[in-house]
Amino acid sequence: MSVFMSRPALRWLVPSAAAIAVIGGGAAAGTIVANADPALPDRTAAQLLVDLQSADVKGLSGTVVQNSDLGLPGIAGLLGKAGGTVSGGNPASLIAGSNTARVWYAGDEKVRLALLGTDGETDVIRNGSDVWVWNSGANKATHVTLDGSSAKAGEHARPESLPSSLPSTPQEAADAALAAIDSTTAVTTTGAAKVAGRDAYELVLSPRDTDSLVGQVRLAVDAEQHIPLRVDVYAKNTVKPAVRVAFEQISFGVPDAEQFTFNPPPGATIDEKAAGDVAEEKASGSAAEKHAENKGEPSGKPETAGDGPKVIGKGWTSILTASLPKDSVAEAEKSEEAAPLVDTLEKVSGTWGSGRLLRGSLFSALITDDGRVFAGAVTPEALYAVA
Repeated sequence: MSVFMSRPALRWLVPSAAAIAVIGGGAAAGTIVANADPALPDRTAAQLLVDLQSADVKGLSGTVVQNSDLGLPGIAGLLGKAGGTVSGGNPASLIAGSNTARVWYAGDEKVRLALLGTDGETDVIRNGSDVWVWNSGANKATHVTLDGSSAKAGEHARPESLPSSLPSTPQEAADAALAAIDSTTAVTTTGAAKVAGRDAYELVLSPRDTDSLVGQVRLAVDAEQHIPLRVDVYAKNTVKPAVRVAFEQISFGVPDAEQFTFNPPPGATIDEKAAGDVAEEKASGSAAEKHAENKGEPSGKPETAGDGPKVIGKGWTSILTASLPKDSVAEAEKSEEAAPLVDTLEKVSGTWGSGRLLRGSLFSALITDDGRVFAGAVTPEALYAVA
């Protein structure tokens, strides 16, 4: 969602100076050209990165589809049986399934994304200083009014009810991939592609680090507008993408103004907030927790075995580590609801201790018996080494 809700992202993709230097300095074959369709001129990998940087789209609308198959059929099956929704869809679809969203963009201050689900849809709409988050199933909306400073800076408030599992746009997925470009990345081109009926060049990022589970990330870049139309993420030694985020349909005309006007239907519950309310609530919550800790009282915050989440390493092999509340693993094993999920995880042990391993085609996650968590798009051995 950030690609449509923040000013830097509205430049679509801005490869860092370091990334450009990498392209020209040996991490990639910058002189290799895309053997494009005869109707398209050839482009080198370095030229495609410059194209992405210089993209200036005034408006667009379209349908984005995200497909995932992370090689976790057991987990997906349990989530499917459990039911529930994630931003309008079944949580299992985030592991093995599909999500669909409609997007409209007409400049910094006119943006809309609608996540479609079987039980309704969730819309996020920015129109000037107004930001609406609408859940049709619950007939409920959150309205945030931006102040001048936040609107000018492009730091649009993110209400607590804003769905956190919206399908990534191709721009977001590409942005994350390009951020990982360093000397361990080979950047090449493979030729032309056709996405949503449009001509595109294909840029390929290939991690060289053997600890990475990512085999390739392929970006289809619109030949005329220079934005990513599709991003495919392949696990190593596979021929089918584990994750695909792509425009199924796209138009580069400026959408009608009415697309960004939201009128709550009769009977809808409206939660009104000012731009500073969310930050104020978070600040007051932290202050209350701190006050309770100083008095030796329960803060309402789960007791953890250590500090908050941290990132170890960088690029393709970065690992996220965190601590779970004490005894949470043992309690989960005894829980009637959580036990089936825990039982699907492989028991592992080593010099680092013992725990449970979640192994997918594109990522690994280790939960130790003493409550530590390690996760990343890396091999289990890389997690063990950090643990």
